[in-house]
Amino acid sequence: MTGAMIGGRISSRSALACEGPLLLAATAVALLFGGATGVIVLTAIAMGIRTAAVRKLGVADLTTTVMTLTITGLAADSSLARGTNPRWKRRVAAIVSMFAGAVAGALLLRHSVALPLVVAAVLSTRYAIGMSRILSRKGETA
Repeated sequence: MTGAMIGGRISSRSALACEGPLLLAATAVALLFGGATGVIVLTAIAMGIRTAAVRKLGVADLTTTVMTLTITGLAADSSLARGTNPRWKRRVAAIVSMFAGAVAGALLLRHSVALPLVVAAVLSTRYAIGMSRILSRKGETA
């Protein structure tokens, strides 16, 4: 909740820029102290900030921390449920991406706690830079 409150108070661009440094800090805590509490707190704040930013951006069918809504939407709107399957490709892509990320994270975790954190930090930073460029082109301050 703390991360979500922070993310709600700042712009989406600033929120996305916070995730990478927070994950790098969690990596440092994991490497230097080995305790789980600091890693959990820092990653939870990063996730809350990211979720608030994605919510502000209004990306349909892309929940970043809970996949249940996307899976439910896919099933409830399917032809088996007499639905019209709106955005089914995006929903399937989100589910496959989440699963692939979980597999990659589990494989990296076999080597160390810090490795998936640093990979997540690098990817989040790259994403934040890309989103910042997209928002700048659109003239948004989200």
